[in-house]
Amino acid sequence: MNLGDRDAAIARLRSGAPFDLLVIGGGITGAGILREAARRGLTVALIDQGDFASGTSSRSSKMVHGGLRYLGAGAVGLTRKALRERERLLSEAPGLVQRMPVAFILRRGKFPGRRVFMALLALYDRMAGINQHRFLGRDELRERNPGIATGDLSGAAFYTDALTDDARLVLRVIGEGVADGGIALNYARAEDLLKTDDRVCGARVRDLAGGGDFEVAAAVVINATGAWADELRDVVNGARRMRPLRGSHLIVSPDRLPVSDAVTLFHPADGRPVYAYRWLGATVIGTTDLDHSQPPNAEPSITREEVDYLLTAIADRFPEAAISENDVISTISGVRPVIDSGKGKDPSKEKREEAIWSEDGLLTVSGGKLTTFRPMALHALKQAAAMLPTGEPSLDDRPVFEHDASPDEAPGAPRRALLAGRYGSGLSELIDGARAGDLEPLAGTSYCAAELRYALRNEQVQHLDDLLLRRTRIGNLLPGGGEMVIDRALAVCREELGWDDARAADERGRYQSIIAAHYALPEANAA
Repeated sequence: MNLGDRDAAIARLRSGAPFDLLVIGGGITGAGILREAARRGLTVALIDQGDFASGTSSRSSKMVHGGLRYLGAGAVGLTRKALRERERLLSEAPGLVQRMPVAFILRRGKFPGRRVFMALLALYDRMAGINQHRFLGRDELRERNPGIATGDLSGAAFYTDALTDDARLVLRVIGEGVADGGIALNYARAEDLLKTDDRVCGARVRDLAGGGDFEVAAAVVINATGAWADELRDVVNGARRMRPLRGSHLIVSPDRLPVSDAVTLFHPADGRPVYAYRWLGATVIGTTDLDHSQPPNAEPSITREEVDYLLTAIADRFPEAAISENDVISTISGVRPVIDSGKGKDPSKEKREEAIWSEDGLLTVSGGKLTTFRPMALHALKQAAAMLPTGEPSLDDRPVFEHDASPDEAPGAPRRALLAGRYGSGLSELIDGARAGDLEPLAGTSYCAAELRYALRNEQVQHLDDLLLRRTRIGNLLPGGGEMVIDRALAVCREELGWDDARAADERGRYQSIIAAHYALPEANAA
């Protein structure tokens, strides 16, 4: 899906023509707003000070779930909404959003027991319009997840949720918005908010990739910066509303931890549920849930405390695997945009519901979940309606993905289905633009050089980390950030972007520094 020519986007933003909406923040929330606004004929631009999805939306647990724990807490409406969106995404984006089998272990003598939990799952499935839950005995649980300790278990409750590549989901959604006339620009920072009569009416923007500042006027400015929302709000209101919470994950080889299901691991220290699950051919262990106190513009990194916490959880339930730091391929840490209740709650007990509020014309949208980005976007447009010159746009229910591709049934269709999920209507261009050898897998991953080439041509790639950490996830899935692929990736960058040797060397150094500081174990962070 084409994200639009960056130079053309800057020219449009510099033209001085006002927009209906200026969205600040290129994660899933901002992407959803761009998509829903553009399709309804609003003039809308999205900017992000980094790369698209470079914050929380490439660092989440990747789960598109209905929120079973919300249902257990009595939040029926929230769960029903999330389940509806989960099923919508599974239907509209096959190959990108896929069913995830879950094995919720049931410990003898511990709440919830089998009867209670199976009844909860029956309601959960009924609300989703499916029937996929059942009980797994200990033998079947061990067969599906070798090495799991079952001595204290009665079995497990099996059900399904969904899993995605969160960064590619964001890119697909932004691409849909651009196809309908929206503008998206990465590496464009809102330096300041513009005001008329003490009301926000636009932003002064700095192009961090090409240089220069310019002003963008808009009837409504939407702050969709997630966990960083307070930083932009300080311009109009000093009151803090966000409680940034960090969640970190370890990625290991499936040969070392060959789980078939997303297995719950109740941590022996505090009882929190941690999961081990398959993602893009690797096994992920996570997540933590801690207050994040690092400076807002600093990339998050896993801490020694979090590494030990996650290794303890996996050792408790999979002792035979003997997973250690030596097995860790990479780490991922992200900051959740949680609204602070002000009650000093345990981080895991803070609600994950969305919040939208207006202050002097700045509309802030934050909180919520990956799964419910579409209704969040519609809610934001409804709130913005009073400030729009055209009034409230139609908020009728429409598919998220309309500019799509249907994988054919020819030989290689499973591979085409995966690529269609990642690239939508760009699938044909990706395949047609491939050079000899470009469609062969890179270093045993599901990615190929044709995907690198397509991203460089169509997706506003500015740096090597854009390419290997978000357009693809090679940097998360291979040791050293995909060290064995870097030369091939840089060769494609030379061909497509004209990088010379000096630029390629700079990008290699930048990328390796990012991997060492933010995607490796803490010892590498300090090196």
